Amino acid sequence: MIKVTVWNENRHEQTNEKVREVYPEGIHGAVSSFLKENGFDAGTATLDEAEHGLTKEVLDNTDVLVWWGHVAHDEVSDEIVNRVKNRVLDGMGLIVLHSGHFSKIFKTLMGTTCDLKWREADEKERIWVVSPGHPIAEGIGEHIDLEREEMYGEHFDIPDPDELVFISWFEGGEVFRSGCTYKRGKGKVFYFRPGHETYPTYYNEKVQKVICNAVNWAKPTESGPVYYGNAKQLEEIKSK
Repeated sequence: MIKVTVWNENRHEQTNEKVREVYPEGIHGAVSSFLKENGFDAGTATLDEAEHGLTKEVLDNTDVLVWWGHVAHDEVSDEIVNRVKNRVLDGMGLIVLHSGHFSKIFKTLMGTTCDLKWREADEKERIWVVSPGHPIAEGIGEHIDLEREEMYGEHFDIPDPDELVFISWFEGGEVFRSGCTYKRGKGKVFYFRPGHETYPTYYNEKVQKVICNAVNWAKPTESGPVYYGNAKQLEEIKSK
């Protein structure tokens, strides 16, 4: 069984009644709930827990980490960011959702500002599948329609994705690279755009399907250790 930890800063839920109405158990609670329903061993962690809930023990027992953050990116300690980065490089999968694009961990792994355009106008989003054979898009069909979402627009300051799985179109005219995969070290990273805190996006069955697919895609693969530094020759080196 794949072990998933869903991390959420859990700040909007404490201060915004509208967010509490949409996600009474928190965004982390909503995401972990449907992951459990789909057969994953899912737990949660939040910003205000000791070590942000991401102790060495928790991360060592996490196959895939799901990350949601928005207003408190700067409160995540650099020590924890480095701990998560090292686990990704060692093979742990990372799924970054919505405004997690501006998290320290995503910017660290991307090496860019990860900035973008945005607008809150209750507009329609259509998420087009542009890589229909990709396992993250399995069972989705041609597109996902969300009646109300926050707009993210290009330019999205990220490295060119290894694979582009989804592109979003918004009612106001913008488009956005909304499903991007990367490999970092032995780990896999997937960024998925939708999920503004005041909209019930994480109850959408196709959005849930994408995240479940992404967990299966991002899980660690079995491989031996990787060695660096000075190495002994495998064959006899004959002097010339």
